[in-house]
This record gives sequence, structure tokens and C-alpha cells, in this order.
Amino acid sequence: MKKKLLSAISIVVALSVILSGFSAVGASAADDFGRTMTKVGVSALEGIIRGVIGGLNLIVPDSSSFKKISEYSDENFYSGNKELLDKPAAGAQWQLGYAKASLVPDDVLDKDGEYYLGGFMTLDNGMNNKIEEIVDDMQIRVIAVDDGSGRGVSVYGNVDCIGFCNGDIQTVRKYFKELMPDTDFASVNLTSTHCHSCIDTQGLWTNQFKKIFGNLFKSYLPFLKKDKGVNTEWLDWACHVMAKAMKEAVDSMTPGKLTYAVKTLNKDYFDNRNRKSCTSLCTDMSRFVFTPDDSSIKPTMIVNIAAHPDVTGLATSDPVDNGRQLSGDYVYYLGEKVEQGGFNFMFFNGAIAGIYYGRGLSNDGQDLERRYMQSLRFGHEMGEIALNLTNTYDEIAENADWDTINKEKAASDDYTLWFEGWEPVEERELEPIFNVKLMPVKIRVTNPLMQLVGKLELVNYQVYTDGLFNYNMFSEIGYARFGDVMVAMMPGEVVQDLVYGGGSLTAEGSFKGRDFGYKTIRELFGEDTIVFGLCNDAIGYVVPDNDYSLGIVDDHYQELISLGDVTASSIMAQFAKLAEIAK
Repeated sequence: MKKKLLSAISIVVALSVILSGFSAVGASAADDFGRTMTKVGVSALEGIIRGVIGGLNLIVPDSSSFKKISEYSDENFYSGNKELLDKPAAGAQWQLGYAKASLVPDDVLDKDGEYYLGGFMTLDNGMNNKIEEIVDDMQIRVIAVDDGSGRGVSVYGNVDCIGFCNGDIQTVRKYFKELMPDTDFASVNLTSTHCHSCIDTQGLWTNQFKKIFGNLFKSYLPFLKKDKGVNTEWLDWACHVMAKAMKEAVDSMTPGKLTYAVKTLNKDYFDNRNRKSCTSLCTDMSRFVFTPDDSSIKPTMIVNIAAHPDVTGLATSDPVDNGRQLSGDYVYYLGEKVEQGGFNFMFFNGAIAGIYYGRGLSNDGQDLERRYMQSLRFGHEMGEIALNLTNTYDEIAENADWDTINKEKAASDDYTLWFEGWEPVEERELEPIFNVKLMPVKIRVTNPLMQLVGKLELVNYQVYTDGLFNYNMFSEIGYARFGDVMVAMMPGEVVQDLVYGGGSLTAEGSFKGRDFGYKTIRELFGEDTIVFGLCNDAIGYVVPDNDYSLGIVDDHYQELISLGDVTASSIMAQFAKLAEIAK
């Protein structure tokens, strides 16, 4: 039976690949026929995947940790400002505090330790990504921000990691409350860089096979405690460190001014390489700069860009670069360059589903011995761009390291000077208006693989049931207004079309051949709205319902790590309600 099933899967996959190739050639009619048959093959494969994993789900009992939907509690949820402002309050002024801390424990390289990197687990690294080397650091960076209106401080943390589950974010909030019990906050938020080479914070990339089969066995013996995917002792320690950093940021708040600039970068820095139905590609870098009134206090630069820090953690055939190196990847090096420029550094990722960074321009044809050196070059180049958004070509050239540039030019025919043809952008001061509003959002989990992950308790998600085989989770959405700059706070890795519009939202461009039917973020909040992605929850990929397929092949692998085919509509429907409040 098993051999027959594997044969059937192989036939469908092979058919899909053949038809995919066929659909790329020939006349228009042949193209249409090829695309249709590819969809048939992918749909058939989806049926097999759903059948196999769904069948396993039927025989694995629900976890004893599951709750009924009526038991939902928002004890550690922050809803934002009770009152929203359209103009600054009397005497209002921006206040901002900053802190950062390392999340790397002293025993991270102990041979008997349980420290794994989150992001990749492949045959290239022997399905084992236990940490063997520390390249740089894994950090949390925090800002505490307030507009002086007396409506409450908001705290934002950004963690170098693959993603942070909402259950663990609530733990950080709990510890933070314990440190500051007498202070009311408008919001306490945690985002991640989505770095693929830091300690696994979700539990999907550790010693998985042992835990999966162990937890399967324990599912039938509820008196036995299941093994968590993450290193729970480290995670609890890290949550305490994050809470302390948040308190430090709040304690260091100081008055000053806030400015904003945004520039569209060369599209070759970005690569939409495996979500081709998503036709939007945002290459904007947004930059906030907080300048304290007290010139002895360091200013803070907040950089927002959509990219996938996944280079250092990807194993190669080189035995040195085996994917077991701990590194903050290019975000760490972006921050290093910004800090060298005299600033504190804060980062927010954007909508990143299928969007990776292209390294050709920054590699410059140089002979780089290690993969992390590619991240270093890209990060330093992004840092130079962030520091110089408003400077002219002559101003940049005056301070450039021409000795190094000329040396590298001589060593490569592919050298690209990052500021060649540079045009500066305007920076504007923002009025001290900070509005923030958040809402919980219920998402039905329809992906059978994620249902199984929940039953095995590998990640810190609280699952709620509302009937036989109906599984739900609560996540969070939100928006913030910095002066006149609107920010959508979105959980998970979001397909960019959901923000900016694009082909996957249309009947013609989607897998299922129908319109998505919901407004995009920019239609709801304005055409200049930016995104803080992976905000307050890492729920996997957020794919438009009408372009969702568990067939995996033909650019649909992301759906496998997604809550299911109603995730995007659940989130966007709630954003529509939030937009009404924002108005």
C-alpha cells in the first residue's frame, strides 16, 4: 500500500513538472492548455497531500492543551490607544527610548546542549542544524515611543530570529508587566527579522524526528508530557532578557524630534524568485530618525525594508559553511554600519512572502570565502544606503573609501558602485501624533500539517476548537500612525500583493481562477502605508485564498507552512474593520 501511494505521488509530481515545462512553450492556446493541465496536476497532488496528512490527523487525538472557543482570553493583549488623535496634543513632543541585548547564552556551543538554528533543515546539513560556530550575534532591539499626549507609551521589540509565536510574545508581555506593574502601556509589540541563522524560536527546526515520533506516542498517553520543539529553558531566559530590554528602553525615554524619509531602491537588490503569481515587488527603504533634544544622547535610526535574511544559514557543499553558523545575517551588518554612523539601530521587516534579497550588486564579483561575507557586504551596503538617503552624490563621494572601491573594481569586471547615479530624497519632520490600535483575529486552521503540528504541541500556539475537526487560533493585527506615516502591523510572512495589489488577487492571475475579494492594505489605509511584518505573531505564510494550493510544486511550497486557505481573508476582513476605526 505504501509503495503504491508513493508511486501515485511520484506520478503526479512528475506530471506536474512535465506540464509546467510544456506550459512555458508554444502558442497561446498551448500555453493555456499547459497552464490548465499544470493546475490539474497540482490539484491532484494537493488531494493526495491532504488525504495522507488528513488521514494521520484522524488517528492522532487532539491535545489536552486545546481549549474551547468560549475559553478564549486576551489577558496579555494590548488594544492600543483608547482615544485617537488627528492633531498633536497641547505641548506634545516626541519621546523615544532605546535598548538592545544579546540573546546568545554562554553555553550555546556546548556539545551536549540543545541549541539549534531556526530556518533550514535539509539533507545538506544532515537534517541537523545544531549550532557549531558563532559568527556575530543574535539580538533584541527595542524602542519605546510616545507623543507626549498622555495616552500611554508603546513598546516595540525586534528579535533576530525566524519568528516569534504569539504565545511566547504573551510570556514576554507577562514578564514586562512584572517589571513595570504600575505603568499603563498603549501597546507592547514584538517583531522578528526572519533571520534563518539564529536560535530556533518556534520549534520547527530542532531535533524534529525524535520529537515528532515521541510526541505521536505520547498523544495516546495523555499523562506523559510532550516535548516542545524549542529549547524551553533558553526560551524562558530569552523572554526575561527581552522584558528587561523593554524596561530599559522605557526608562531611557527622552524628548526630541522625529523625521521620515523613503526611497525606492534598485530592484536588483530584491528577488521575487518563488512566488511568481505575486506580481508586486516593493523595493522601498523607509527610515525614521529620532534626534534627542540633548545632543549628548545618541540618535536612533529605524529602518524598514522587505527582505529575507537567509544566506548564512543555508548549507552548501563547503564543509565549513554547513548551515550551522549562528549569525544575525545581513540585518546585523546593516545595524553595524548604522551604528558606525553614530546611531542606535532599530529594524522592522516588511511583507516578505517569496521576496528574497539579490546579492549580485553587493557581492560585486568579489572572491568571498564564506557565505556570511555575502551577508556582510549586502548588510553594509544597505547600511550605507540608510545613512545616505538624503545626501547628494557629491556628499557621498566625498566620504567614500575610494582606496577600497578602486581596489575592488580592479579585481572584478562586475563591480557596481552603489551610489552611481544617486538621487537623494527629501526628509520631513513628523508632527508628534502617535496612534496605535490593535485587534485580535480568529483564524481557522485548515492546513492539515499545521493541525498536526498543533496536536503534537511542537510550537507555542494555543488552539481553540469549535466543533468536530474545527481548529482555530487567535493572532493579532494592528496599525500605527507616526505623524502622517501609516503602518500596518501584520502577523506572518505576507504576500506583497495583499499590501500593494497585484496579479495573485485577480481571477486571471490566481491559481483558483477567482478574485480575492478584499481590499489591499494601501486601499484601506492609504497609498503610502508601510508594513511591519511578522508583528506580534509568526503564523507562517499569508497567501491570498484564491491563490492557495497545497500542491507544493509550481511555486506553492509556501502554503505548506501556512495556517490554511482562509488565513489571508480572515486577516484582511479584520483590517477592514480596523481601517474604519482609523478614519
